[in-house]
Amino acid sequence: MPILGKKELLFLKANELCRLATVSANCIPHVTPVIYATDGNNVVIATDYGTKKLKHLRANPKVSLVVDEYHPNKGVVIQGHCEIYEKGEEYLRLLKILFSKFEYYRKNPWNEGEAPILEIIPQKVTSWGL
Repeated sequence: MPILGKKELLFLKANELCRLATVSANCIPHVTPVIYATDGNNVVIATDYGTKKLKHLRANPKVSLVVDEYHPNKGVVIQGHCEIYEKGEEYLRLLKILFSKFEYYRKNPWNEGEAPILEIIPQKVTSWGL
């Protein structure tokens, strides 16, 4: 049984900006806005080496993210864990998903090992107003 409902999936696909929360090894939270794509129930995000979020995720793979709109008030919160990909078949598959959604990425492409890809796997989902 999918963890995300049909309305939640449609809402996520209709948007492209979320706020991603990570936690350091010392339990200090950090929130950053990031663009994302979806892969079924999972959320796919590219990042750069040297970012605080990547450092946090290497120490603690638990994450939370929110996609919301104020007018009308609706949104989705996902709590889950993150897989980090830097090379390989799954990396290349996720890279194609990101390139297909974002023109900026297509115009500024990168290869394996140049930018990690994060895959967020939901464990709990909360939504409102959908």
